[in-house]
Amino acid sequence: MAEVQEVSPGHGQLEWETPLYRTALAQYEQALPHAHVEELVAERLRYPERALVVSVPVKLDSGRWAVFPGYRVQHSTVLGPTKGGVRYDSEVTLGECAALAMWMTWKCALLRLPYGGAKGGVRCTPRELSASELQKITRRFTSELLPIIGPQEDIPAPDMATNEQTMAWMMDTYSMQVGHAVPEVVTGKPVSLGGSLFRHEATGAGVVMVIGRACERLGWTLAEQRCVVQGFGNVGGIAAGELHESGARVVAVSDLSGGVHDERGLDTPGLRRYAEEHGSLAGYSGAERVTNEELLELPCDILVLAAREDQVTGENAGRIQARMVAEGANGPTSLEADAILADRGIVVLPDVLTNAGGVTVSYFEWVQDLGRLFWDRAEIRAKLADQLGDAFDRVWRLADEQGLSLRSAALVAGIREVAGALTARGIYP
Repeated sequence: MAEVQEVSPGHGQLEWETPLYRTALAQYEQALPHAHVEELVAERLRYPERALVVSVPVKLDSGRWAVFPGYRVQHSTVLGPTKGGVRYDSEVTLGECAALAMWMTWKCALLRLPYGGAKGGVRCTPRELSASELQKITRRFTSELLPIIGPQEDIPAPDMATNEQTMAWMMDTYSMQVGHAVPEVVTGKPVSLGGSLFRHEATGAGVVMVIGRACERLGWTLAEQRCVVQGFGNVGGIAAGELHESGARVVAVSDLSGGVHDERGLDTPGLRRYAEEHGSLAGYSGAERVTNEELLELPCDILVLAAREDQVTGENAGRIQARMVAEGANGPTSLEADAILADRGIVVLPDVLTNAGGVTVSYFEWVQDLGRLFWDRAEIRAKLADQLGDAFDRVWRLADEQGLSLRSAALVAGIREVAGALTARGIYP
C-alpha cells in the first residue's frame, strides 16, 4: 500500500480524547508491535470512522422540557455493519463511546463475527426518570440516529440501564419510519419481537464459560474456587448464578447499594430473587455488609468485575487478593493496574474475550431475524460455548507462543483480523 503521509491532527485535539479513550488507544498501541500490520492500516484503525452527537428534547411528566445529549460512535465498518450497545447513564460522553466502540471492534473480530464496533448512549440519570420519560427519550434518540443505523449499517443492543424494552421501542420507532417491521435493526429484543432465546443470559454465562476454560488450562477445578462478583445486574447476577450452579463458592457480590459477604458461601439464587423484588441489595441482612471498595480487596480465587470501567486502578491493584480477575465489564482495569497485576502473577481474563458472549448471541439473533428461522436455547448455548472456546484457545496459544499477556494476545488476534480485511480492501478512494 502507499506510503503513510502525516494527516492526523496532534494528540489531544480530537473531540473524543478522554482518559478512557486514551486507555483503549494505549492498549491498541501496546498490541500493535506484535500484530505486524502495515503502518497505514495501523493509523486508520486508531480513529473511529464516524461519530454523531445529537440533542434529545423530551417533555417530562412534570410538563417541563429537558434536552439530553446523545451519542453514537462507529469505529470500523471493515468487516461489516457496526454493532454495539446503547447505555443511559449520567457519565456518557463521546470519548467513552469512542473507547467502547474500539474495544467492540476487536471483540467482534476476535470472535470472527462479521461486524465492526459501535457504541452509543444518552447522558441522563435513568433512576430519576419514569418509564414514560425513558420511552420518549428512546424514541426521539432513535429518530435522531435514523441516518446511520440499520440492519446492514449499525445494529444497537442493550447496555447499561437499557434492556429488551428499550430495544423494543427502538425497533418499533425504526419500523414505523420505514413502513414495515424490521426486527433485525436491533438485538436484545423480547422474544415476541424476534429476540433470541438465551440472549439475556449470554454475557454472564459467557463470562463463566471463559473462566471455566481458563481453569482447565491452569489445572484448577472451578467447583473448588471461591468467587467474588462486583456488579449484580444482567452480567454479574447471571455470572454469580452460573458460578453457583457450577459448584463454585460465591462468597461476595455487590451492586450500586454496596456488597454482601459470607465466607461460607452466599445463597446466590436467594440474593437474585431479593434484588429482583427490591430493585437492589440495599437492606439485605442475610450476610455481612461491605462497601464496593472493600469487596474488591477480599481474599478469593476469582474476582469477576461486572460493574463498569476503571474499577481496579494503580491505587488498589496492589491490594487485590484474587488469583484470577475476569472482566465481565468493559475496561474495568486501568493500564497501571494491568501492569501491577501482571507483576504479581494474577491472571487477567480480558474484556474483549471474557464478556463477548453478549455480542456473539446478538449475532445469532441477527442471523435468526434475517432468515426468520429460530433456534432453541440448548442449540444457542452450545454454539456460544464453541465460539468462545475457539477464541479462548487461539488467544491462549498466541499468548504462550509470543510471551504476551492474555489481553495483548486477544487484542493482537482481533487487530490482525481487521487489519487483514482492511489491507485486502484498501482505503477508499
